[in-house]
Amino acid sequence: MSKVQGGMKCVKYLLFIFNFIFWLSGLLVLAVGLWLRFDPETVELLTGDGAPDTFFIAVYILLGAGGLMMIVGFFGCFGAVRESQCLLASFFACLLIIFGAEIAAGVFGFINKEQIVEEVQKFYSSSISDLSNSNATAIALIYHKTLNCCGGSTSDTSNTLCAEAPEDTQVNPCACCNTLYPHGGSDCLTAITNFFNEKLHIIGYIGIGVAGVMIIGMIFSMVLCCAIRNNREVI
Repeated sequence: MSKVQGGMKCVKYLLFIFNFIFWLSGLLVLAVGLWLRFDPETVELLTGDGAPDTFFIAVYILLGAGGLMMIVGFFGCFGAVRESQCLLASFFACLLIIFGAEIAAGVFGFINKEQIVEEVQKFYSSSISDLSNSNATAIALIYHKTLNCCGGSTSDTSNTLCAEAPEDTQVNPCACCNTLYPHGGSDCLTAITNFFNEKLHIIGYIGIGVAGVMIIGMIFSMVLCCAIRNNREVI
């Protein structure tokens, strides 16, 4: 027999629906994390020798959060159906821990946002300044092809690579002669900034959305848990 009646029964089913949505949200977060981790463009830019791994750390945190959300959402559904005070309290505690971890990850990402971009820019600059190394040349060409850009400094070495760039390539006017590339445009350092800012914004928007969903879940679970406890005291 159900331990809650009336309005609390409505809260019970709302919590079940919420947990199902929360489970789906975890699946979505996991899918986005996998996309960011195995996105061909990102993988090409960050798999060379000495490539920075700060961006992938944020992605791994996202993957962990998605998997944990799916597990917690499943147990939340089970707890709501069984009207188990213990499971609902555990669900609330798990949401609180995930929420705290997400806040910590958000602060980490905000603090290291510029560092991530700067590390990638330094990695690109070091590769384009050492074109005597075939591996460095290959890395520079990967950046040029993936980001459709060329150049990032005033060095002659970057001019050598930019001389063979396609007509629609974003070229640094300081790095390559304007007579060769009258279309001008952004250099690779700017292209790197735009590329990773877009990826980091995706992670940020998902984090904000998940945080809002978790707050609602904590409210529902605590209300239902208190209702079950009060009903037991009356009985």
